[in-house]
Parts: sequence; structure tokens; C-alpha cells
Amino acid sequence: MTTAPPAAHAWRWLVATAVLYNLTHHLGFALAPLGAVGHTRWADWIDILTPYTVLLAAAGALRAAGARPRAWALYLIGAITYTEGHGIHLAANSVHNTDPGPTAHLWDETVGHYLWYAGAALVFAALAAALARTPPPRTPLHLPLTLGVAVTWTTNSIEGTTAFMGIAIAAAFTAYGWHTRHHLGRILLPAFAPALIMLTAYGIWHQGFPQPSELGWI
Repeated sequence: MTTAPPAAHAWRWLVATAVLYNLTHHLGFALAPLGAVGHTRWADWIDILTPYTVLLAAAGALRAAGARPRAWALYLIGAITYTEGHGIHLAANSVHNTDPGPTAHLWDETVGHYLWYAGAALVFAALAAALARTPPPRTPLHLPLTLGVAVTWTTNSIEGTTAFMGIAIAAAFTAYGWHTRHHLGRILLPAFAPALIMLTAYGIWHQGFPQPSELGWI
């Protein structure tokens, strides 16, 4: 775990990772109005870019921070898991849109989502391992982005039917954020503590975790 202050470009790559994570993980919903192209949707084709954007930005942050091999190994495992999960989800979801069935549902809603979001958590853990104990940012400008991460993690966990895993991971990052609160790791608190609260409150409110789409919210 590096203790050297991250260069300005390392912080910029970290910001880019958060921005791209927040944007790309809502592509299916945001781009749905674009409609269909053949038997697929425009959103599906654009979503192919998701692993490239998020993972390359995260790699840029690790490289700029001078991450140690341990962080890179964690990133590699996370990147493979993230890419495989996203690919499974994208393909199965696209099939399910035109030919709904239990097999497509399994690979989309269960296997794909669990792998995809677990991979995202591992990539975040690699970034935390490399950067959490470096000096914190001097301005609060990171707050909108970290709160965006909290919202994205929450909506993905609920709509992706991975709420219990989402709660456990949010709790772990919140604890580590508190442990490193005197350093850059403090940004984990607004990124995951609200997600932990929102997921828990949602589960209590509904006595379970029905998808917002099932409730007619989206």
C-alpha cells in the first residue's frame, strides 16, 4: 500500500472512474428512449463501452498512484470478474428483451449481476488499497461524485437483485472509510455509508427488496 501523496493526475483518474461508473451503470435506463435497432436496443450497443471506460480509468488511477503489485493483483481479479459479469448481463438482458425465459433471466438477473457488481467492488478495493492512506482532497468538490456512487450502488443493488451483497460490501467500505478517515479513505464514507442506510431502509420499508421496475417506479 503506497504512502506517497498521489499526483494530481491520479486524483483526476479517480474522479474519471467515479464519473464513468455513475454514468455507465445507468445506461440501460437512461438510453432506453433511443429505442430499438433490429432485434436489439441502441442502449445495448452503447453499453459495450462500459468495461473499457470504467476499468481503463481505474487502471489510470492505479498507475498514477504508483500502486504496488498487491493492488494490481486485486484489480486484475476484479477487472476480469467485472468484464465477465457485465458481458453475461448485457448478452442475456438483450436476449431477454426479445425472448423472455428462465434461462436468460438466470444469466441476466442473477449470475451476470452478481459477477458484475462483485467485480466492481474488487476494483474499488484495489483503488482503496492504493490510495486510501494518501492525503485527503483539500476541497469538498468530491462530495457530489461520492454521493453519486452511493446512489448508483444502491440502485444497482436493488434493481440488480443483489441487495444483500450490496449491503455487506457497503458496510465493509464504510468501516474501512472510517478506519482511514484521516486520509483519502474518508471519501469512502459518503460513497458507501448512504448506500448502506438506503439499502437497509428500503429493505425494512418493503420487507424485502422488490425491484423498482416491479413497483412501477421506472
